[in-house]
Amino acid sequence: MTDGLPHPLRYDVLGNREHILEAARAVFAAEGVNAPMRQIARRAGVAPATLYRRFPTKEMLVTEAFAEQMHACHDIVDEGLADPDPWHGFCLVIQKMCELHARDHGFTAAFVAAFPKAVDFEARREYALTGIAELARRAMAAGRLRPDFVLDDVLLVLMANSGIRATSPVARIAASRRFAALAIQAFRAAPDASSLPPLQGLTPAASTRRDAAS
Repeated sequence: MTDGLPHPLRYDVLGNREHILEAARAVFAAEGVNAPMRQIARRAGVAPATLYRRFPTKEMLVTEAFAEQMHACHDIVDEGLADPDPWHGFCLVIQKMCELHARDHGFTAAFVAAFPKAVDFEARREYALTGIAELARRAMAAGRLRPDFVLDDVLLVLMANSGIRATSPVARIAASRRFAALAIQAFRAAPDASSLPPLQGLTPAASTRRDAAS
């Protein structure tokens, strides 16, 4: 007879869950969110039945896999909206969103996809996009953001940012910061000659191409 009280998950169950979430993030980064669940189970080293017991639908898996990133995204947008300078707030969001997405390419794949059945994920995504749209409206009204800006431009930047490949995580973040600075300059209503953040090293192939061009 059970006591009816909740019990913590066994260590092996918790381990399986974390392996599945790690595998999902890796597979989504490499293959996109349309990757089959069986592929995620295989990478996690668990049976498909185990995966489906933990996460009966892909929407549930996506929501859990990127819960931390969505929370960070929510905080970034709130920080931008709280800035009294709308252009500064807009730039802050672009910079921090690019860095957040550069740390996890799987998150970008999930963020730009549509998951109508993943209610929590979609609600947080909509909150972020609505907040960015409001920041853009304010920055445009202040004459700082180019008048032909559209919200899809932010998604375009995030997708391009996810394509950055570098020799290390540190180099990838540095490249992402430089890319964000380039994007922000393109978004300005007037040209700006601000210096760009430095690069710390790209992939060897990219470095070779750069040296050959000089």
